[in-house]
Amino acid sequence: MTTPLVPVVGADAAAPVPCPRPAPPAPGPTPPVTPSPDPVQRAVGGPRLATSGLVVPPGVPKPPKVAATSWLVADLDSGEVLGGCGPHEYATPASVQKLLLAATMLPRLDPTAVVTITAGDLDIEPGSSAVGLVEGGRYRVETLWLGLLLRSGNEVANALARLGGGPDGMAGGVRAMNEQARLLGAYQTHAATPSGLDGPGQFTSAYDLALITRACFADARFRRYVATREATIPAQPKQRAKGFTVDNDNQLLYHYRGALGGKTGYTDLARHTYVGAAERGGRRLVVTLLGADVIDQRGWQQGAALLDWGFTVPSAASVGVLVSPGATTASPPPSAVPPQALPGGASGAEASDPGTFAERLRSASLIGLVVGLALLTAGLIGRRRRSRTFGTERPTRTE
Repeated sequence: MTTPLVPVVGADAAAPVPCPRPAPPAPGPTPPVTPSPDPVQRAVGGPRLATSGLVVPPGVPKPPKVAATSWLVADLDSGEVLGGCGPHEYATPASVQKLLLAATMLPRLDPTAVVTITAGDLDIEPGSSAVGLVEGGRYRVETLWLGLLLRSGNEVANALARLGGGPDGMAGGVRAMNEQARLLGAYQTHAATPSGLDGPGQFTSAYDLALITRACFADARFRRYVATREATIPAQPKQRAKGFTVDNDNQLLYHYRGALGGKTGYTDLARHTYVGAAERGGRRLVVTLLGADVIDQRGWQQGAALLDWGFTVPSAASVGVLVSPGATTASPPPSAVPPQALPGGASGAEASDPGTFAERLRSASLIGLVVGLALLTAGLIGRRRRSRTFGTERPTRTE
């Protein structure tokens, strides 16, 4: 039986086993600076998971080559981790963060309630993914969930966070997401935006994503929503907006036998991110991957290849376990995100009263810039740091 939370002493002394990957593509955007590794957080789920390299059970087939920088395959029901590559390495989530929003808000919101979309909900990065809701439009909460999970609507994420955030609106929703991450044991996850659009100090790990996804699949409504292939967005006569249909972006549903659903994600900073689940032979597996580039396979295809591998691993084989909610205690990331955790080139702010969420994120980045300049003045000339002011770079593309 694996130990769910044991700090690993000297774990970094042994060279990690390289993860099988294809030839790397041309360098992309500079990765964000993330918090320093915490040995306790890296041991959540078992000491074998505290590696930046490959971890698989002995004697199993070699995993396929995928371009993701980190990934994990686990059993949705037993929680056993079948293998991974850097499962506790920090990475940027992009739209797979919407799964944390779902895990947080599904129990809070009545799916039959009819709600009104506000101008603040529609304050998203131009060109980023949107369903096409209209200001003043009235929609059932269930329709919002379908728009979020099928088409990754960023305006929908804003609305759901606002609706479930209590008196503080969207800001309260983001705070609730971070509280939910702590409850689930996802200590390496911190949300700055409800949608997954890049924001200061926003990060997750392949292991944390598996915890979050497992919590989502425990909800029957989520299972139904995420497996839906087509949904109707109703007309809004007062706004003279016609009704329309949306298709599910997750190609796993259309091309993989036994697919249960999942979530795609992409920003220039995060690269491709993906979560997928499938059932075969009475086993339900989940795959999570982060930081993937498209070389010869899209994100969902890399996920499918890892699922194929996972189904060849005996059910008794394991390298760790997905912990149960509340089963572990570890130091969470600081509530005030340190300047060194601010990702470069972040964009795509959300809005909430009294000032926009974007303004708060810009302020955080300016603070990080000032701290960086002070350090340079103090003599740290040899360490070159690239500091960008949030919201001033070219828009970050996102799914």
